[in-house]
Amino acid sequence: MSEPRVVHLVPALFGPRGVVGGAERYAYELARAMAPQVSTKLVTFGGERGSEWDGSLAIQILGKVRRVRGQSNNPISSELIGALRGASVVHCHQQHVLASSVAAAYCRLTGRKVFVSDLGGGGWDVSAYVSTDRWYHGHLHISEYSRRVFGHERNQRAHVILGGVDTEKFSPLGSYNGTGGVLYVGRILPHKGINYLIEAMPDDMQLTIIGRSDDERFLGDLEKLAAEKQIQFNHDADDADIVQAYRKALCIVLPSVYETMYGERTAVPELLGQTLLEGMACGIPGLCTEVASMPEVVEHDVAGLVVPPNDAPALNAALLQLQHDKQRTAEMGAAARELVLNKFTWTRVVRRCLEIYGAEPETS
Repeated sequence: MSEPRVVHLVPALFGPRGVVGGAERYAYELARAMAPQVSTKLVTFGGERGSEWDGSLAIQILGKVRRVRGQSNNPISSELIGALRGASVVHCHQQHVLASSVAAAYCRLTGRKVFVSDLGGGGWDVSAYVSTDRWYHGHLHISEYSRRVFGHERNQRAHVILGGVDTEKFSPLGSYNGTGGVLYVGRILPHKGINYLIEAMPDDMQLTIIGRSDDERFLGDLEKLAAEKQIQFNHDADDADIVQAYRKALCIVLPSVYETMYGERTAVPELLGQTLLEGMACGIPGLCTEVASMPEVVEHDVAGLVVPPNDAPALNAALLQLQHDKQRTAEMGAAARELVLNKFTWTRVVRRCLEIYGAEPETS
């Protein structure tokens, strides 16, 4: 196969003009890392049509956008086909949205290769009525858990490409510090299990919660739980602020759960655990629950600690262990950084993608 011309298709642009979310960041960072190696364009949807460059990455924002059945995360545009015409490979990010199904059908009809990474979420789509799995030449999963939960364990077209971190931006600053207390970074939603972390916090330990609130009821309940404890909420931190917080933290915690404090069940709470990777890249250990993909990211008692979900006492015991054995905690932080460098870099993800793009498609 000659050098591919790749289009990454994602429902929303990452950032203040779009959505500050893990799926959007994943597609953007992957495309940005791929662009220096092969011709790469990121195609997305927005309020105003536009084209721009981010280094060697071309970004095209489509106009004439309609929201399928009024769903904000399910945009479609009459300009989509035109944006795909120059591509030899299209990589869709989100399977169960109409734009991805249209892109897949177009690619199949015109002899282009088409792949998909299901990053969670979705909306109304033809896949509700007929499986679109075989419309794609490959399913590129970001974790073994993702491949398993979407029923692709025995699917020869399903590959695990993992996720990456910008290890220059997310990096330690000198030796392990640990004076900044415990850190949570992410959306403030019930399935993130932040309430159990707050309950677990010792009175003499500080917790910083960085993230936007998408559930006012949950935020209010967290604030009540946090009363009388050393807990700070920061809803407006940018990447530079977050990197500084990582570098000083005792550990990065992601206490996600399958069942929230309200009794609501979440089948897929985490497909990867991006903030764990970011913190670990900064040389601090990860602390997570034994939920979904996260044990793939945090190697227990090597790069951090893994505890049962919905278990504040177990979180408390892990926090006290990290607090009281600073030498061992620093060793786990160093191991966490090494794990990210060896397994979770965008360079490695790009290499995996390009190898898969270049393989001969199976007959269908």
